[in-house]
Amino acid sequence: MNVERPAYQKFAVDVGPSPIDGHGTFAAEAIPPRRKIGEIRGESISVDEARIRATRTERIMIVEVSQRRAIDFSRSADPMRFTNHSCRPNARLCIRNGRVEFYALRTIGRGEEITVDYGDTHHEGRLRCRCGAPGCRGAL
Repeated sequence: MNVERPAYQKFAVDVGPSPIDGHGTFAAEAIPPRRKIGEIRGESISVDEARIRATRTERIMIVEVSQRRAIDFSRSADPMRFTNHSCRPNARLCIRNGRVEFYALRTIGRGEEITVDYGDTHHEGRLRCRCGAPGCRGAL
């Protein structure tokens, strides 16, 4: 599905079916290394509320941005909310001034799925990783 690009989205991306999981975010144009791809916006909530919400839904789209605040993206229209995990990502997630931003680690080709390493998650290693990358750690 083609998604209109918001002003804070620096490169065009598309959302579509992902071989990793559900839907993914795909580069609609080549993205150079070390460049900001875009960001994701959502509802600012307390970490306590985020942890409660995480127990109530199968698909969790929440990032803790500090020890006290988190952002819930479940109702966001931002295409970057569909960014999947990979054990060998081509982008990184950066929390800056309470915002969740994405930066290319290397050149990302047009049509390539944009992925990040989720790092520590509430799954605590109980969720099987589906990235399929060489050296995949097997769980999130």
